[in-house]
Amino acid sequence: MSNKHPKEITFTKVPDAAAGMKAVGVSSKMIFGAMPIAKAMKVLNKLNQEKGVDCPGCAWPDPDKRSSLGEYCENGVKAIAEEAMSKTAEDAFFSKHTVEEMMGKSDYWLGQQGRLTMPMIIRKGESHYKAVSWKEAFDTIGRELCGLDHPDEAIFYTSGRTSNEAAFLYQLFVRKFGTNNLPDCSNMCHESSGVGLSETVGIGKGSVLLEDFEKADLILIFGQNPGTNHPRMLSSLEKAKEKGAKVVVINPLKEAGLLRFKNPQNIKGILGSGTKIADHYLQVSINQDIALLKAWMKILLNKEEKGEKVLDHSFIEDKTIQFEELKADLATYQLEELIERTALAKEEVYETAERIAKSKNIIACWAMGLTQHVNGVDNIREVVNLLLMKGSIGRPGAGTCPVRGHSNVQGDRTMGIHERPKKAWIDKLQDTFNFAAPSSHGYNVVESIAAMRDRKAKVFVALGGNFVAAAPDTPVTQQALENCKLTVHISTKLNRSHLTHGEIGLILPCLGRTDKHIQKSGVQFVTVENSMGIVHPSYGVLAPPSPHLKSEPEIVASMAAATLKEDDINWLELVEDYDRIRDLIAKAVKGFEDYNKRLREKNGFELPNGARYGEFHTPSKKAVFTVNKAGPGKPDGHKYMMMTIRSHDQFNTTIYGLDDRYRGVLNGRMVVFMNPNDMKKEGLEQGDIISLFNEYVGKRRQVKGYQVMEYEIPIGCLATYFPESNPLVPLELSAHRSHTPASKSVAVNILKEG
Repeated sequence: MSNKHPKEITFTKVPDAAAGMKAVGVSSKMIFGAMPIAKAMKVLNKLNQEKGVDCPGCAWPDPDKRSSLGEYCENGVKAIAEEAMSKTAEDAFFSKHTVEEMMGKSDYWLGQQGRLTMPMIIRKGESHYKAVSWKEAFDTIGRELCGLDHPDEAIFYTSGRTSNEAAFLYQLFVRKFGTNNLPDCSNMCHESSGVGLSETVGIGKGSVLLEDFEKADLILIFGQNPGTNHPRMLSSLEKAKEKGAKVVVINPLKEAGLLRFKNPQNIKGILGSGTKIADHYLQVSINQDIALLKAWMKILLNKEEKGEKVLDHSFIEDKTIQFEELKADLATYQLEELIERTALAKEEVYETAERIAKSKNIIACWAMGLTQHVNGVDNIREVVNLLLMKGSIGRPGAGTCPVRGHSNVQGDRTMGIHERPKKAWIDKLQDTFNFAAPSSHGYNVVESIAAMRDRKAKVFVALGGNFVAAAPDTPVTQQALENCKLTVHISTKLNRSHLTHGEIGLILPCLGRTDKHIQKSGVQFVTVENSMGIVHPSYGVLAPPSPHLKSEPEIVASMAAATLKEDDINWLELVEDYDRIRDLIAKAVKGFEDYNKRLREKNGFELPNGARYGEFHTPSKKAVFTVNKAGPGKPDGHKYMMMTIRSHDQFNTTIYGLDDRYRGVLNGRMVVFMNPNDMKKEGLEQGDIISLFNEYVGKRRQVKGYQVMEYEIPIGCLATYFPESNPLVPLELSAHRSHTPASKSVAVNILKEG
């Protein structure tokens, strides 16, 4: 007898297309439910337009020619509805609800309580947050930081929503304070991309521009779901298909947005069937991408041995090193064994290898499906190997395209948010500001959690983000924050991290991307860098929801002024006019010369990127072929490999709603997507209640209350939502060299409840 959940999630038919008029209807309902129509239209008309608001969602770039119908997607509208909602969480809300009570609420409920309006404080032993003045808040931060035995006892986290101006001031303040403890959300997502690309092509960023998609012969999409996470990318794929490009998708889960796209801005998308995206859809077993890439490369080399010219030999000879080492490594593998590891049919592998062989210009796109594994860096390096064999880096229509999530996560790193800064960065900072900057490595996210857990770090400051929900090993992360003397969260909305506080907990409410930044010199704008290295401005258009809010740059400057009492920088004067901050950036950061002038030119400006133009800034000045191992199997005693994913009503840790309509799930998030053959072996039916558990480093972890859903996913693989499944991700399970939590390949077992 099936043990059904008391509040049943509804499982519906999985659609075979994304967007269309359904997306228009859903997004309209959400934004018009969050704010008056006039307010909604004011911000939507300016969203992603010139001199408008840069979407606080993903970092997909804007085209030079913007759509007059609207340059945004469904999830962009949801992001605006979430940030700019009219509802506010005043101090009366915090008087009504205890922290313990709010801990029992869902992440969705917390986010729906509205914009934060004034600074709040809680002390050990108290049950409620209470209002506090900005002066007392900053005095508290300065006192606690100055009272530490060493600057390395403080950790300064950053979210990818933060502007360039705030990020630059933040890292300058932190380094003047004396530490490189600057973990950020890159540590949890594309750090593996940055490390892998830096080692092979000399820059930790992608090499393509938006216009390259229309010049590509073939686009490979690894471990990515643009229909939910970067929906505007579907328009670029549609244009590429119209120009004749073929698309190969490599992903364990079938995703509607990669099957077919119904563009709501054209007749074909409204009345027709839309555009078919994937010409081939390879449902590779979790973390067996390297096995597939090696199989492809062996097939290409076999063709070469038969006299077919499928590799770019002149590029390999002139622009690369270590090709012979790669060939020697590939010779140690049997093609049949590699294909078997992928769980793909032999015909699929050979057909797609033929596509690669015949293509000259290849773009490889990827997201967390490649980076969040213990071998995440090797995954990226192996993708680069394939592109280098084809000469598909450094020319139009070809190259690397790691697709970033948060809207300025790449800009944060460019501005110096990095726990392991290069010597050149430290030297330039010292020369520009005349101080002795710390040179030793700081803590990344995983190391920060361990340091707070072990009481080696005592103050935690978060510039944006929802650290508890984003980080792995949730109980350990919560305990780590509770061990601190002071926790500070600079936020627009209430989130779970606010409920896991230190001896003193502060919430500092800030302006959002949609809000006007009004400083002493007038209305300001901020700047961001998109996923392809284009820097451009973002202008807030709405009146702030409270007169008590401060901008992120002003909050950072005020913390610095309260902490660095004798500093030679007049921090508060800087934020009176953001041009002053940008003048400092122009002096300190390569590529930002004449920053203020170039920003005011149409569509911003492109940052230097050697790999984009065939210049590889590696020690050898050439791109590097590398030898990489295929992903590890499941540890003994575990039957399944689990990957964590977002729902369609979600962006990172922000939950917009309880539906995931592109996967056929309504009204809930505690779901395990499972192959029907595995369900049969386990004696499970759709809707049955199960627990998932595992054991790493001698510790058992378990999450209860999942409902099983039959889904098209390889045998032995499971998918679940984060942050609900983060307690199953051990802190110790992270990528070699990048330390990215391995949330996409967690071994688990199933326990039927009831």
